[in-house]
Amino acid sequence: MRRMTWIAAIILSFALVLSACGTKDAESVVKDLDKFLNSMEGYTGAGTMTLHNGQQPQVYQVEVAYQKPESYRIKLTNVDKDITQIVLRNDEGVFVLTPKQNKVFRFQSEWPQKQGQVYLYQTLVQSILLDGSRQFTTTEDAYVFDVMAQYNNTSLARQKIWLSQDDYHPLQVEVSDTNATVLVDVKFDTFQFNPSFAENYFATETNMNAGATSGTAEEQQAETDAAEQESVAPGDDGVGGDLPDQEGTEPNPDSEHNANAPAEDDAATDETEGTEGNNNANSEEPTTALPQQQTGFVAMEPTYTPLGVNEKDMMDIEYAGSQGLMTRYEGIYNYTLIQTEAKDIATSLVPGDMINLGFTIAQLTAGEDVQTLSWTYNGNIFRLSSADLPQPELIKIAQSVQAELSK
Repeated sequence: MRRMTWIAAIILSFALVLSACGTKDAESVVKDLDKFLNSMEGYTGAGTMTLHNGQQPQVYQVEVAYQKPESYRIKLTNVDKDITQIVLRNDEGVFVLTPKQNKVFRFQSEWPQKQGQVYLYQTLVQSILLDGSRQFTTTEDAYVFDVMAQYNNTSLARQKIWLSQDDYHPLQVEVSDTNATVLVDVKFDTFQFNPSFAENYFATETNMNAGATSGTAEEQQAETDAAEQESVAPGDDGVGGDLPDQEGTEPNPDSEHNANAPAEDDAATDETEGTEGNNNANSEEPTTALPQQQTGFVAMEPTYTPLGVNEKDMMDIEYAGSQGLMTRYEGIYNYTLIQTEAKDIATSLVPGDMINLGFTIAQLTAGEDVQTLSWTYNGNIFRLSSADLPQPELIKIAQSVQAELSK
């Protein structure tokens, strides 16, 4: 009997040793990640992102692609509203595309080098490498890291990252605030390292004409070739070729607390050359808006308002031939939201910090007293300006501008 007990103990010990051999410790995984990140040539991935920052979660389908050294493609789709935007970085710059509405917006930015994104593999791995106090656990099929979040949005404090034990590809990411409340959740359905891409996979014009396509070169080469045959020559309609980089001006929406005055220089947009009425765009003042049925403008409103803030007033405006809406808020914070129809095909924003709103990329510019967050969504340009609104609140309000206005 005693002999049998010893045999059982030896077998159990041997089994434990074998099981431990298949699991690495945190130090080994971190070393592997550092080495792999430097040797990786690219990747593609697809999954679902959920934003928990409003009255109800907002769900987006996400597709990401990267090719060394600096080519990125991120496709974000709101299935319920049938809205798709594509964020590109290529040799020409950084662009936000809305293919369905034939809109292109160019940012002057070094994104994503200085502003990480929750769905980019480099951002996730760098946050693991840089956090010396990282927490590490394992599951049956994943290495799990709990680290500090490295994002411009200061309300995002920590993130939990699940990496596959097979090849370190991401399985899931949860980003939470200081109260451990999950604000962003990304779940990857597929992820592939070092795929091959079609020659013009990251080209702006190709994505405008084939915005609904996804996948690697082998899967999409036929659709890409068809889109290139149908694409217009540079300059024919503002897509392809060189996009404008001129600076424009904005109207001053609030002379009382001057909420948007510095935005005339800091968050300006400029319509495409050749657009009718463009010559006088910089000097035009807001006027009574055109009847809504004459344009495609559909106003939206935020579903989140900080405690102690109320809507002050709302007025229809027309600026540079585009219908728009200006809404002012007052209370413990004072801010102004301007939204206008983006009639131009290509427009540019002056330099600033790029902020990830989840469903699109925004640009934060700051004057001496006022900061302005500018972004495009569903064919409209939004500008949220304030002299006293904290940046986390500024971002939270912008993220909640999803509902069509009922007035």
